[in-house]
Amino acid sequence: MRAAAGRLAAAGVPSPRADAEELLAHALGSTRGALALAALRGDDGPSPDVRTAYAALVAARCARRPLQHLTGRAPFRGLELAVGPGVFVPRPETEGLAGAAVDAAREVERAEGRPAVVVDLCTGSGAVALAVAAEVPRARVVGVELSEDALAWARRNVDDLGVRPPLAGRPGGPVEVVAGDAGSALPELEGLVDVVVSNPPYIPPGAVPVDPEVREHDPGAALYGGGEDGLEVPRAVVARAAALLRPGGVVLVEHAEVQQPALLAVLAGPAWSGATGAVDLTGRPRWVRAARADGAAPAPPAAPR
Repeated sequence: MRAAAGRLAAAGVPSPRADAEELLAHALGSTRGALALAALRGDDGPSPDVRTAYAALVAARCARRPLQHLTGRAPFRGLELAVGPGVFVPRPETEGLAGAAVDAAREVERAEGRPAVVVDLCTGSGAVALAVAAEVPRARVVGVELSEDALAWARRNVDDLGVRPPLAGRPGGPVEVVAGDAGSALPELEGLVDVVVSNPPYIPPGAVPVDPEVREHDPGAALYGGGEDGLEVPRAVVARAAALLRPGGVVLVEHAEVQQPALLAVLAGPAWSGATGAVDLTGRPRWVRAARADGAAPAPPAAPR
């Protein structure tokens, strides 16, 4: 494992020791904690078959294939999500956005004594939607995704975590995943939603990610937000949220650290009140929040993407 960490470091992997441990645990069908305990006990080393599998995993990681693609899993607020080619790998900085959505849904239950209705636009793997459903079990949560590949991953995660949409003869669970465009989805829920949350694509076209794991493996449709500033899709999300939310409902949208002023300007319009920006755990501007103003005219529909 020390040798593998050295090879990963030489290949430029940002967290070589942690990745070496995670890959060996995966090859063993175990966990990093169990691996550390086995090392402390002085257990026998891995079998030849495990060593061969481990070598292949380390080589793939040295080639900068994402760790989560190799293990097939990504942690998110205590959940283990299935991920792989075709879906955006959820990041730790988005956990704060999910936490803000959880808080907003809980506030609806506390203040109004009823389950909250939460919509996650551009749901991807379903990370935010599933986190809200896990932490606010009474909420009705709907995830919307345009990409067929990402939609398949989201539905797999809903199945894996035991929460399913309603089917004939079976009661529904707290998460529904539907195919749709973030700019026009769910017309049947207009004016009925309490929380709209989104981690949309927002990278400007010229800001190609440096890390090969992102640049070469995350789907472009989940990265680049369109327009010169990368905010075409986020603006469509805000416009759709204005139609979906009831008065007083909350919108939460993630963005790049340089985009907060531009999105706050969008939320300065008559449809919104109390627009604020928030930072992630590193102190970088990461998402915006606003409430649907009472009596404001709905925003015009956004162009679908």
